[in-house]
Amino acid sequence: LNASQGVSPVNCKIGAEAAIAFNRVVTADFSSASAECAETIRKSWKALSKILVNDEGKEWIRTHWNLCVPLKGTEDVANLKDWLTNVWTNLAMVNYPYPANFLAPLPAYPVKAVCEHLTNSTLDDHSLLDEIFKGLSVYANFTGQTQCLDVSQQADQSLGDMGWDFQACTEMVMPMCGDGINDMFEAQPWNLEKYTEKCLKKWKVNPRPLMAPLIYGGRNISSSSNIVFSNGLLDPWSTGGVTKSLSDSLIAIIIPEGAHHLDLRAADPNDPPSVIKAREIEKQFISKWISSTKRDRKEIPKSFIVG
Repeated sequence: LNASQGVSPVNCKIGAEAAIAFNRVVTADFSSASAECAETIRKSWKALSKILVNDEGKEWIRTHWNLCVPLKGTEDVANLKDWLTNVWTNLAMVNYPYPANFLAPLPAYPVKAVCEHLTNSTLDDHSLLDEIFKGLSVYANFTGQTQCLDVSQQADQSLGDMGWDFQACTEMVMPMCGDGINDMFEAQPWNLEKYTEKCLKKWKVNPRPLMAPLIYGGRNISSSSNIVFSNGLLDPWSTGGVTKSLSDSLIAIIIPEGAHHLDLRAADPNDPPSVIKAREIEKQFISKWISSTKRDRKEIPKSFIVG
């Protein structure tokens, strides 16, 4: 069996540095487009908290952000912030150099397109949130066909990822946290107890945070073979990837210009050089392993006659 694995959180585990680093990579993607962009997003969380503290503020956000359903209690406010977090994260993941429709219809380099609207972090709270809405509309309404903003739906519903959400609440627990200083997100420590409550409410299941390392071995994969682990550094999931080759048949590739599994997508004239080179390396190793397997099979006799 030969495999080329686009970056995935093989090494993510409770308390791992990857839990902190994930949000920092997302932030770096936005900061690369514009430092003011990341700072505007960082300040938006406090602006939301201040404005949404009363009914007047909730009505303001409903009209200015064209929400499908008005916000009511604190749970709705928390859901809105979760939805926003997913939007920024998804944009970093799919920051492809050409228009694509993986998680949502998006232009080329969507992070840059978003940041063109987030240019002044010194605005007052209401004006700053008006900018945020223009930016997030690149993700939520690039086609111009969306009638209203439905934050009750997952930000990547086009992928049909409810199955992934269930997995993340059972055996594929991925801790995420941020401090709001080294990243652009609202400060949020990892809290397994609260995460468990959320999973119980939504899926009626208890997370098993150590199940994935138990099943798949975590970092202990040296007995495996014939795998290329590709890591796009624009992809926040690279923080949990295998970034060093472990043997001559467990190969790690680092792709500085790679977004989420960009090397595994169809070739495009706008692919950056590091992605093109990564594909060549992947092909070389997989071709080598296939040829070796075919040769070994030819050398195995059909049967042994004894007696």
